[in-house]
Amino acid sequence: MDKRPGGRSARVRDAVRQATLAELAEHGYGRLTVENVAIRSGVHKTTVYRRWGSPEGLIADALELARQEQWPMPDTGSLRDDLREIAELVRGGFADPIAGPISAAFVSAAVQGEGPARALHAFYATRHEQAAEVVRRAVVRGELPADTDVADVIRTAVAPIYYRLFITHEPVTERDAERAADAALAAARAGVLSS
Repeated sequence: MDKRPGGRSARVRDAVRQATLAELAEHGYGRLTVENVAIRSGVHKTTVYRRWGSPEGLIADALELARQEQWPMPDTGSLRDDLREIAELVRGGFADPIAGPISAAFVSAAVQGEGPARALHAFYATRHEQAAEVVRRAVVRGELPADTDVADVIRTAVAPIYYRLFITHEPVTERDAERAADAALAAARAGVLSS
């Protein structure tokens, strides 16, 4: 198989990734199969099995590719507003009729398999590092103590959203997202989230 960027290998990977995402959006992780991804992508089943091996491999690869995409980071000049926008970005992503089921399927896969769990961990580590830039700017502006754990502020701002979605299965409103962001800001200002 051609290994050049943009060559046949890249086209096959993209087709399989798009088919994986479409299958997850329509059927969730529980019904994701290599056969259905092969049919949808137009890539021969033996190629999909050889390269990805299983639904877990498909999930891990889709997350790896997603990890490489940049997340749009707010820059409002206020940490409060930046954190609120990040929390709303997470809430809105799960509320989206297409992206939401895909994101939920990634979490479901991570609970059930070690490969997807590692891939999801790497995905979120990258997202938290990208988002931590808003906290670094706030430290420079003097809004937070210098020893603030910048990634922990982001984790604290979005954790209540995940708790409501995946543990208690409660709806998450815009106000819930704002409150989560505000709680993270209060904790960071109080020095609770220092490194």
